[in-house]
Amino acid sequence: MEKFRLQIITPERVFFDQDAEMVEFNTTEGEIGVYARHIPMTVIVKPGILTIRMENNEAKEAALHAGFVEILPDQVTILAEIIEWPEEIDEARAEAALERARERLKSRTPETDIARAETALMRAMARITVLKQ
Repeated sequence: MEKFRLQIITPERVFFDQDAEMVEFNTTEGEIGVYARHIPMTVIVKPGILTIRMENNEAKEAALHAGFVEILPDQVTILAEIIEWPEEIDEARAEAALERARERLKSRTPETDIARAETALMRAMARITVLKQ
């Protein structure tokens, strides 16, 4: 299968910089899978699981929380606010964040920022899902 360059960059580090056969992630418009020779576009990341398919169908997963993606035919660049490999995630903190977000949504008041609470819930769920896989 044809490959493309995948770069994932955060404010703190270069998270990933290798060739890949496919990358999948959530956008504000829905889930997307990108192969080499994809049409050029720019998308906004929505919290969820990022899956990188490498040679020999090897897959790597990470929890991707926010950012922008530039897709070109031979390169995909993800500018991520936060992205974490499973071994970087503290399970107890992720579970506590999930419970806080659920509680905030359940007992909302007029002052509750619903969009922020839903985003916190999606981030916590992504962390936990990556840990469990």
